[in-house]
Amino acid sequence: MTVTVRFAPSPTGYIHIGNTRPALFNWLFALKNGGNYVLRYDDTDVERSKQEYSEAIAVDLDWLGVKPSRVEYQSKRFDVYQRAVDKLKEAGLLYACYETAEELERRRKIRLTRRMPPVYGREALKLTEEEKAAFEAEGRKPHWRFLLPNFAENPFETRRTEVHWDDLVRGPQTVDLASMSDPVLVREDGTYLYTLPSVVDDIDMGITHIIRGDDHVTNTGVQIAIFEALGARPPVFGHHNLLTTVSGEGLSKRSGALSIGSLRDSGYEPMAVASLAVLIGTSENVVPVATMAELATKVDVAATSKSSAKFDPSDLDALNRALIHQYTYADVADRLAAVGIEGEQAESFWLLVRGNLERVADAALWWPVVFGDLNDKPEFSDEDRDFVRAAFDLLPAEPWDNTTWKSWTKQVQSETGRKGKTLFMPLRLALTLKDSGPELAELLPLLGRERTLTRLP
Repeated sequence: MTVTVRFAPSPTGYIHIGNTRPALFNWLFALKNGGNYVLRYDDTDVERSKQEYSEAIAVDLDWLGVKPSRVEYQSKRFDVYQRAVDKLKEAGLLYACYETAEELERRRKIRLTRRMPPVYGREALKLTEEEKAAFEAEGRKPHWRFLLPNFAENPFETRRTEVHWDDLVRGPQTVDLASMSDPVLVREDGTYLYTLPSVVDDIDMGITHIIRGDDHVTNTGVQIAIFEALGARPPVFGHHNLLTTVSGEGLSKRSGALSIGSLRDSGYEPMAVASLAVLIGTSENVVPVATMAELATKVDVAATSKSSAKFDPSDLDALNRALIHQYTYADVADRLAAVGIEGEQAESFWLLVRGNLERVADAALWWPVVFGDLNDKPEFSDEDRDFVRAAFDLLPAEPWDNTTWKSWTKQVQSETGRKGKTLFMPLRLALTLKDSGPELAELLPLLGRERTLTRLP
């Protein structure tokens, strides 16, 4: 059996770090098992689904390194779903209901006042053909419910009916179908709710494992019942914990909070995002992982905790810095060239500044500091200005290397009596206009004596 997983986003907004978590868990599971990955757009909501969101999701996944082996759109498969609907109707497992939302709410409240569980009472099964025709004459269109197999002979006498599965994350799970309402699978306008197309596609596309958020646990019993009603063996299910904001709020794609597009535009590295998205809330330490292949060896979906995990953007900043500080010049050469950082000294420059960067793009801020003409001068006190000028008079002749700084400052200390911060800080400000930055021992050879002298205050 070839492992086949799927990620099924609704293209009604941009994906964020929360719904990227199942996308990545599935991708890493496929990588680890040599399996296939299906990107399946749940776009049956024709009014809210937009192609621009589908395209954005594809771009975001590609940026993260997720490479689907197959892409499907549910909006193109309505004929397949209709065949499943017909099959369930013929088997007597899909029945027409004519209640309005107000009528259903009124019944729910009545059941609650009687201390009964607020499940649908299957009143529509009692309708005669004449009553159905009367509703149709009023202009009512039916919605269609799936008859759960939670009774022996009489559907109005439900009994405890347990559905069991061994969850990849949560272990043995049990759901009682008698505690649930028959789910609506088809709306009044003939469109399909999430459940039916999902199950039909999982069967048709050979999905072997479904890895998703634990907010879907209660849906699983119903879906297993539909799999079996359609004559199919259910896949293996795994329900991981969800990500929330630091304050514990759920993430919403409609608000745009922590969207992958915004994180990319902010200059974060894809593997920093991926590392945090899947390692947080697991038994693994949250560390920056350089490649998806390596991350796949570290991540075990079964190791996720049972409680939600809080996503803190400051953790992402730390991972991003750590990744950048490890990058070789080859890792970033194309991106540096795109902002004009290239040539014989580009690699030495990158190795010099990478340890001071929050984002790769920040290297462009240092390029003119190292190789440009600094027209501005720091505002020194008279004493510090005199000190810097005296120090520049002691600059050694070239060639310079990474020992030049030490020998120069040793002589400056001997001649001026300054040491520590009072020696180094004025020299750093004169050379870079900044009070922090790369190691000056590495910077000095790149500056060269002629450029250094231009920075005399």
